[in-house]
Amino acid sequence: MKLSVAMITYNHERFIAQAIDSVLMQRVDFDYEIVVGEDCSTDATREIVAEYQRKNPNRIRLLTQAVNIGANRNFSQTLHACRGEYVALLEGDDYWTSPHKLQKQVDFLDHNLDFAICFHDVVVVDELLGQSDRNYCDTNVKEISTLQDILFRNFIPTLSALFRRKFFDGFPDWVYQLRMGDWPLHTLVAQNGKIKYLNEVMGAYRVQPGGVWSTFSDVQRIQEDIKYLELINRHFGFKYDELIRGRIARAYFNISVIYEELGDMVNARNYARRSIHALSVDRYASNRVFFLRWFRLYYPTAHNIIKRLHSSYTG
Repeated sequence: MKLSVAMITYNHERFIAQAIDSVLMQRVDFDYEIVVGEDCSTDATREIVAEYQRKNPNRIRLLTQAVNIGANRNFSQTLHACRGEYVALLEGDDYWTSPHKLQKQVDFLDHNLDFAICFHDVVVVDELLGQSDRNYCDTNVKEISTLQDILFRNFIPTLSALFRRKFFDGFPDWVYQLRMGDWPLHTLVAQNGKIKYLNEVMGAYRVQPGGVWSTFSDVQRIQEDIKYLELINRHFGFKYDELIRGRIARAYFNISVIYEELGDMVNARNYARRSIHALSVDRYASNRVFFLRWFRLYYPTAHNIIKRLHSSYTG
C-alpha cells in the first residue's frame, strides 16, 4: 500500500460526501486506501460513510467507535490503522480541490528522501459567509522548513499534510491533554526530516460552526498554543527552550493586546507581565517592545510623562 488517507469525522453529515469524493477523484499511479475514523456521530455521518464503503469496499475502511472518544484519540487510532508508506490527512469537513494533489506530493517525497513532510496552500471557505476570500498560508512561508520552524508556529494546513508513516509511532500521553492533534504530529514527524512547501492551492479548509477549532475565541486558541508549547518543551527536554520561551512570550503578548482592545485592563496587564516572565533575562533586557508594553500598562502616568518629554526633546 503506497498511501493511506487518514480521515477523522464527527457530525459531518453535510460535508463528509464532498470530502470522500475529493479523495476518490485523485488521479494517481499507485494504490491507496481511505481510513475513516468515525467518532460516534449523532447525525447521519456514519451511515453516509458506510454507504461509500459498500460501493468502494477495496478502497474505504470505516473505523467506528461505540462511544465518542474525542478528536485526538480518534485521530491517533485512525493513524495507527493506516497501512500506507505515506499518510495524507483530511478531516471530514474539509476537501481537496486538485485531482493531482496526492500524485504531486508522493512524487516529491519519493525523490527527496531527506524530507519527512510535504504540504501545500489551501483556500479558507467560511461556511457562514458561503465564500472563500483568502488563502490559508502566508506569502512568506518558506519553501523548505525544519523542526525549529514548525516548533515556532504551525504553518501547515492539516488537510494539506502528507508525511512518511514510518516516522510516526504514536502520540505521547500528553497530547491527549490538548484540543489539537495536527501541530504535535507535524512536530514529532519533523524530527526526522525537512518540510517541503508546494506553493499551490490544492484544497479547501472549511470554517463552520461545528468545527472545534473554529468555535474557539482568539484568546482560547492562543492559550491552547501556549499549553502545547509548554508540553512540547518538556517533551524535548528543554533542548529548544529559548526558542519556545520566546514563542510563549509572544503568545502572552498577543493576548495582552486583545484584552486591551476589549477594555479589560486587568487581564491586559496580567498577560503583559506573563510575556516578560516567559523570557530569559537577556532577552527580557533586549526586547524593547515587550518591556515598553509592560511599563505602559502598569505605569501609564510615568509612561505618558516620559513620552511627552521624549517628544519635546526630539522635536
